Amino acid sequence: MPAQMPRLHQKYANEVVPAVMQKFSMKNKLQVPRLEKVVLSMGLGKATENKNLVEIAMKDLAIIAGQKPVVCRARKSVAGFKVRIGDQIGCKVTLRRRRMYEFLDRLIAIVIPRIRDFRGLSATAFDGRGNYQMGIAEQATFPEISIDKVEAVQGLNVSVTFTGGSDEKSKAVLELLGMPFRKK
Repeated sequence: MPAQMPRLHQKYANEVVPAVMQKFSMKNKLQVPRLEKVVLSMGLGKATENKNLVEIAMKDLAIIAGQKPVVCRARKSVAGFKVRIGDQIGCKVTLRRRRMYEFLDRLIAIVIPRIRDFRGLSATAFDGRGNYQMGIAEQATFPEISIDKVEAVQGLNVSVTFTGGSDEKSKAVLELLGMPFRKK
């Protein structure tokens, strides 16, 4: 028996697609921007001084994402930052399909409301092709991370990638999914 679709995926299929089709007068549901992947990444500038930071960040990112992250290594040497080629400078994880929808559901419903002094997400963080990027100041806003066990406060980047589309259409999809954008 196949597993049931995540709640946010059902909402996308049943409510968001028809609403976006009507708003932009589309004739085919395949014209609606579709969520392709979500990439979570942590840049670790201080990892050159403390090698243990990469392990800590990977452990936290694995708990948040539900799958094992990969280490990102430096491609160039930068003397000003004391970075050499091959140094570990971050980690990332790519979520697709079921895990992507489950993560976005947790992000919208639980994590974003827990951000201190939150006044809405920037509506200008789109890249021109419909993809959206946002940053979270500390990993402790995720309920999976125990505040008592946080060894190093670390930021987190979230990149939501859509298949073909414009910023305007992707923003409409995210708004209908419940993403709280800042009012002008």
